[in-house]
Amino acid sequence: MDKVAIISDIHGNITALNAVFNDIEERKINKIYCLGDYVMKSCHADLVIDLVKEKCDVLLKGNCDVPISRPDIPKGRYWTRDLIGEERAAFLYNLPISYDFYMSGYLIRLFHSSPFGLDYIFNPMFSNENNYYANQEIKNPMDMFENTEFLGKSKSDPIPDIVGYGHIHTPNIIRARNKTIFNPGSVGAPIEMLNDNFHDETNKFSTVASYMILDGILDSRELAPIDFNLVRLPYDVDKEVELLKKSNLPAKDKLVLELKSATNYSSMNSQL
Repeated sequence: MDKVAIISDIHGNITALNAVFNDIEERKINKIYCLGDYVMKSCHADLVIDLVKEKCDVLLKGNCDVPISRPDIPKGRYWTRDLIGEERAAFLYNLPISYDFYMSGYLIRLFHSSPFGLDYIFNPMFSNENNYYANQEIKNPMDMFENTEFLGKSKSDPIPDIVGYGHIHTPNIIRARNKTIFNPGSVGAPIEMLNDNFHDETNKFSTVASYMILDGILDSRELAPIDFNLVRLPYDVDKEVELLKKSNLPAKDKLVLELKSATNYSSMNSQL
């Protein structure tokens, strides 16, 4: 059996990323696929980009990577763009948006958020009906399997049996009409949707790095066992908080609250 680690939404958190890569190495997993969002929300996107380039077999583009990496961004517009520099920005800008592969007879498709764009939200547990993302909410799980122009797919292309996506920072796995959708959660910026109290001691069960392990026969089109293993990995949150506090990243106080409570205190500050 082969093992593939699926990671997503690192968001500049080098401490969490190092912990995840160490865990993956200890488990002797030699394939790592990342679903995007390497930047914003913490202060070492440069180190994150360099490390995922070294460690990952597949790297996809996330929604937060797009504004940071556009070629026309002037110096000083984004703190993170100035940090990562032009070479890393060009690397992010040219990343693919999806990846298909077979495992144990299943066609698996990976992307950051949806087949329609990088900002769409599919969250089977919580509705976005009355908020900013209402017009980009995906309610029908079968929509996640569509072959779309955004993905460069046509009706003649095979339809995936399993879809993996990131973006919402909260892990899940569901079944829908003989198909499976999974989300590995976030490596560097976990969110627990119901958290609203920074001082809640039970937050420690959610302020952990998260990723998924797929266990099956890689590149095989013959039906065979496949496992989905969600890993919830504690890491040194206080170390990352100290790195944030020592940086001059805008909105860092709100970002510290997010790391310490697994909440979404900050909106996307235009200077991140």
